[in-house]
Amino acid sequence: MKKYIDAGKVDTRSGFGEGLVLAGRENENVLALTADLKGSLKMDAFAAEFPERFIQCGIAESNMVGVAAGLAITGKVPFIGSFAEFVTGRVYDQLRQEVAYGHTNVKIASSHAGITLGEDGATHQTMEDIALMRALPGMTVIVPCDYNQTKNATVAAARFDGPVYLRFGRPSVPNFTPSDEPFEIGKIYNLNEGKDVTIIACGHLVWEALQAAEALEAEGISAEVLNVATIKPLDEKTILESIAKTGCAVVAEEHNMAGGLGEAVAGVLAAGKPAPVEFVNGADRFGQSGTPAELMKAYGLDAAHVAEAAKKAISRK
Repeated sequence: MKKYIDAGKVDTRSGFGEGLVLAGRENENVLALTADLKGSLKMDAFAAEFPERFIQCGIAESNMVGVAAGLAITGKVPFIGSFAEFVTGRVYDQLRQEVAYGHTNVKIASSHAGITLGEDGATHQTMEDIALMRALPGMTVIVPCDYNQTKNATVAAARFDGPVYLRFGRPSVPNFTPSDEPFEIGKIYNLNEGKDVTIIACGHLVWEALQAAEALEAEGISAEVLNVATIKPLDEKTILESIAKTGCAVVAEEHNMAGGLGEAVAGVLAAGKPAPVEFVNGADRFGQSGTPAELMKAYGLDAAHVAEAAKKAISRK
């Protein structure tokens, strides 16, 4: 098995902050807007370097979406930033009408996603946002796995023509992908070749998938690990090729089952290559208060649960 080294734990939102600055240096049309969360979204460096391109919209997320859509129509590339719950659920009508329906070039920077937001609890955590964004026609959905990939995905999103939902988080997590690896929208990254089971994961669950694969290897089980950094459009070809080789799969995500990566993969398998598949996700539950580590364990989103699901999938072949 290929070994991935934890180069140090860092939050993925900081990867967004660095990527935003890089995108701003590359393109003078890149703007940043936030709803009173500049520090939480790590937009400080961008605001300091490009003060004339930073707009503080205050606690008025719906208005922020409209401002961004208008700017995009004039040729600007606006990034709107807030907590995942506030920049999806609170403003869904505006995203649908002014961004998706108008296909405006707005980039939705969604931080503090999933239950790993932690102690802030259920009202601030969201496990439904991927479902909401996947359902919007023409919306690209990106869920990078670590600091480096979030940084590079942010630059790629700025170069991409069309609305993008970019999901990342608050907790410090292992940083293990190459810093200089260009991010390709729509590509699944095969992190480990295997022959017995395919583990398909996104976001924070990619590291857990790699740890699960290592544990399975010690038991003589060969696991392929796919990092699905782009959930929409989904790289169906890579998924089907992997399943043709391994014959079964596990899908792991920090999101509820309904509308997430798991359902997307299940649809691909049903249409192209039916095979046993197990799901590691938040099921049908809201979040709750706790540390990120406590919640990952309580909701069955850690490496041990991924490995257990892999064995179950293999037993169903």
